[in-house]
Amino acid sequence: MTTDRGSDDPTDRQLGAGLRSYLRRLDERDPHRRPVILMTAFEGWNDAGDAATDVLDLIREQIDATELDSLADDDYYDYQFTRPTVSRDEDGRGTLTWPSTRVFRGVLDAGPGGDTGLELLIVRGVEPSFRWRAFTAELLALARRHRVDAVLTLGALLADAPHTRPLPATPSSADPQLRQALGVSQPTYEGPTGIVGVVTDSAVDAGLPTVSVWVAVPHYVAQSPSPKAQMALAGRIEELLETTLDLDLLAEDAQAWERGVDELASADPEVSAYVQQLEKARDTESLPEASGEAIAREFERYLKRRDPGHG
Repeated sequence: MTTDRGSDDPTDRQLGAGLRSYLRRLDERDPHRRPVILMTAFEGWNDAGDAATDVLDLIREQIDATELDSLADDDYYDYQFTRPTVSRDEDGRGTLTWPSTRVFRGVLDAGPGGDTGLELLIVRGVEPSFRWRAFTAELLALARRHRVDAVLTLGALLADAPHTRPLPATPSSADPQLRQALGVSQPTYEGPTGIVGVVTDSAVDAGLPTVSVWVAVPHYVAQSPSPKAQMALAGRIEELLETTLDLDLLAEDAQAWERGVDELASADPEVSAYVQQLEKARDTESLPEASGEAIAREFERYLKRRDPGHG
């Protein structure tokens, strides 16, 4: 059994406490030490529309994370299957980019009340071709060296989700205590899995508090980029890490993306009818009513985006 995806869709409800608060409350933690969270996303089967890796890149750029380490690339990649790419400058000189897994380190903003913030270890790579057990063992050894307190894995999957509605971004955890504290789902998915599922379950087995977040990408418009899926995933990350990301440009891209898909769908009667069918199914789902607390927290996040310097 894997912990890839949750048993329900909590996209329309507010989560409970975040990982930041959860780790601060652990009795065995040094209250003066900055919590360390390892975040992962991998290109490939786990990354529909490149939504997960694009969000990780956005966070890495916003916290100005620096490269810390890498995993032994030649041990894990079949270059005939996952080929290197070449790019050229204006003089025609080529630069090779090899499939790899890189680790970056940065500090996320300090929170209220003198919080020292979070240290993020960002693991951004391509799904390995083979030796997944050794790959995961090396990754967890790196987590131990850097005293990682929790793991947050990101993924994106193709789904029967209409592009005109909020895209589900579902957090789940196999840890009952963590589920209760964060208000996330219990994972129930069973079946073929990717490296995200392997890393997630291995982190749980290693005793690390672990949350996995998967966002749904409309299967009929799955090409990269997928900014609306990125927005849904980034919103969940904001809640889990109790932070505010700069998503203004991404929000504009998401709106432009939706308008573009609307135009393409309206030009094809069959596609338009199919989207309407998906909308009807989505709109008739039984969704929980938003609580006053959830509305207040969402409004607070909106105000923070409008005035980032506001206390």
